[in-house]
Amino acid sequence: MIDYLTNPQIITGFLTLAVLEIVLGIDNLIFLSIVSQKLPPEHRKNARRIGLALALIMRVGLLFALTWIIGMTTPIMMFGEFGLSWRDVVLGVGGAFLIYKGTMEIHTMTEGEEEHVSIKHAGMVSVILQIMVLDLVFSLDSIVTAVGMVNELPIMIAAVVVAIMVMLVAAEPVSAFINDHPSVKMLALSFLLLVGVALVADAAHFHIPRGYLYVAIAFSMFVEAMNLIVSKKKKKSG
Repeated sequence: MIDYLTNPQIITGFLTLAVLEIVLGIDNLIFLSIVSQKLPPEHRKNARRIGLALALIMRVGLLFALTWIIGMTTPIMMFGEFGLSWRDVVLGVGGAFLIYKGTMEIHTMTEGEEEHVSIKHAGMVSVILQIMVLDLVFSLDSIVTAVGMVNELPIMIAAVVVAIMVMLVAAEPVSAFINDHPSVKMLALSFLLLVGVALVADAAHFHIPRGYLYVAIAFSMFVEAMNLIVSKKKKKSG
């Protein structure tokens, strides 16, 4: 344990991996913020906390099942020169779900329809399951990245725990901000659509660097932030 705390290489690896896990969790955080809004206000915080807690347990479990994760890339079916693996299936289904979910949410916003979600416990269970399923999809790439960067399992687990804790802290303000600004929510939904397309492309063995998506959405968010600042100034001057 002392070696982990005093070894500069291990510390550097942990910090790098933790930051990378946080960055890779941005899309998960956006989805978490949007899907939890379907619940009544009094249930949203608990749904986010339970969903992230279960997601943490699942991610740590996947780290202990590294052999199984690596085996998911083995082709289970061949279509000519294309080898379909379980990883492709998971990414393809997850990407298709994100595209469907993002499209339906955008339709709801643009058409002005209100989706009334029941206060029944089943509604919360549905949201938590969606959070867990999408976290599984998002976790595959982040865990593969972790394995490629760090060889020590405790370091990987610690980085994942830190990333989930940051998401847990950031979930409330991010959710409130997205919910209070419809234009920002539209950008977030567009980002989820882009991520969904990227996941489907990965399933088809056509990799789109995630950095391109992050740069695009960061620029869009910057422009929107400028618009919000200008809008606030106009309201104050008016």
